[in-house]
Amino acid sequence: MKAFLLDDRTIGLKNTFEYKEIIKNIQGRKWDSQNKIWKIPFSEEAINFLKNIPECQIDYKIIELYKQRKQAIRTIEEIKTADVVEPIEPIPLKDVQLFQHQIKAYNAALLYPSFAILFEMGLGKSLTAVAIACRRYLRGEINRLLVVAQTSILDVWANEFEKAAVQYDLKILNDSIEKRKQQLKTFKQNVLQVAVINYEATWRMIDELIAWKPDMVILDESQRIKNPSAQQSKACHKLGDVAKYKLILSGTPIQNSPLDVFSQWKFLDKTIFGTSYYSFRARYAVMGGYGGYQVVDYKNLNELIKKAHSIAIRVTKDEALDLPEQVDEIRYCILEPNAQRIYQDIKEQSIAELEAGEITVRNVLTKLLRLSQITGGFVNTDDGIRQKVSEAKLAVLDELIDDIVVDNNKKVVIFARFIPEIEAILKLLESKKIQYAWITGEVDIKKRGDEVKRFQEDKNYKVFVAQIQTAGLGITLHAADIAIFYSLDFSYANYQQAKARIHRIGQQNKCTYIHLIAKNTVDVKIIKALQKKEEIAKKIMDNWRWYFE
Repeated sequence: MKAFLLDDRTIGLKNTFEYKEIIKNIQGRKWDSQNKIWKIPFSEEAINFLKNIPECQIDYKIIELYKQRKQAIRTIEEIKTADVVEPIEPIPLKDVQLFQHQIKAYNAALLYPSFAILFEMGLGKSLTAVAIACRRYLRGEINRLLVVAQTSILDVWANEFEKAAVQYDLKILNDSIEKRKQQLKTFKQNVLQVAVINYEATWRMIDELIAWKPDMVILDESQRIKNPSAQQSKACHKLGDVAKYKLILSGTPIQNSPLDVFSQWKFLDKTIFGTSYYSFRARYAVMGGYGGYQVVDYKNLNELIKKAHSIAIRVTKDEALDLPEQVDEIRYCILEPNAQRIYQDIKEQSIAELEAGEITVRNVLTKLLRLSQITGGFVNTDDGIRQKVSEAKLAVLDELIDDIVVDNNKKVVIFARFIPEIEAILKLLESKKIQYAWITGEVDIKKRGDEVKRFQEDKNYKVFVAQIQTAGLGITLHAADIAIFYSLDFSYANYQQAKARIHRIGQQNKCTYIHLIAKNTVDVKIIKALQKKEEIAKKIMDNWRWYFE
């Protein structure tokens, strides 16, 4: 029998008649009837299998690649355990410096074609991945990059790529399926082509994505494909077969069970755990229960962790020693078409009324307040009736609650400006059977202390919902190190006071603030002004039109 290298992921076997029954036991083997050869995944198990056949002639390229991979994995381990590292190649980003944990991931990922960046929320996974992709482009290794992410994060990738020090053309594929297909045909040439798409669309246009032939695929929040039988998981596995270079990004790769790693690593590198979920489960799970079909325990977990982490780096906030004490993130949403029409109508009406009447701070802020109400999902009609017009922000919050509370068992504070928003948030939490404490102007002052104590001391209360104007002063909520701003008011002082509810004496962790922003609305203007530490009411007369653009 002869073994030869087909590519850096596949070994070919010929003259195999005497060994075909043994070969059938190799995970991932395929018979190529056209060339009359067996194809097996390049892996340590495959190398050991070939070495145990005395008559097998192994091509030297297989051994050389095996040695290179083993050395790369040893070097990755050295990088992860080093106190301080320098970039192995210049980092192709503009006006930004990576932290030590990001540099380690950058260095390690460039040593191996497939890698997992397992950073906790707020540690800069996406920017690190941008740096890695840009370096591979400059090396001449990739020309086409596909990023698969949650819908609320698509625009985050566009923002992160603005820091890239390479020429690129980025398209967010978030229109109808037919229009997305057309977008793939309109990329500029001689630049890094970047397509960003949500998970739900991947399987609906998998043929077109495969035909596009991405050289590199990044799965953001890769736990979304933890179920190997789901359609989006199968689609991502197919994309993994096409792309030579791959990254998975996740703060929680294991959500419910250690078996969650299988599908993610099947996309990343089939040589780590093979291609058969049932073989993987037999290796790492103890089956029992009715009919022996239930997982009742786990085994060989040290081996599982070692294998998974051989091509991965895991960093928590506490381990990121050079990280700032506070980190801001933005999650975008897009208003539904009807909500967009209402928003546009009221915006145009507001501009006309301001131009025709007296322009005062109060008048401008009143008009902006109505626009802010719409981005949060509600509008008051001329008859004074409150009408729900959007669930865009609520859908993003739903995802975040799953990530933070359900999957990670962490506490979180949610700030919102308007009572209808808070009512909708509380209804969402109740539907998920999540216990919460809350404060608004409607909550009796005497009862507010009890609400704070419940959240701070009772481990069963995972969420604190607060109206910014009411809960901005005098309370401590440092049982959480994550705060979500569902909406914002126009006061920088209120904003800073709200942030200080979790970032205060007694807080043991670095704090993350997530802002829910409706694209192409006043939300974008408000957060930009607050980030500049501007009191909007004091500045608005100088440039009131800017907020309505």
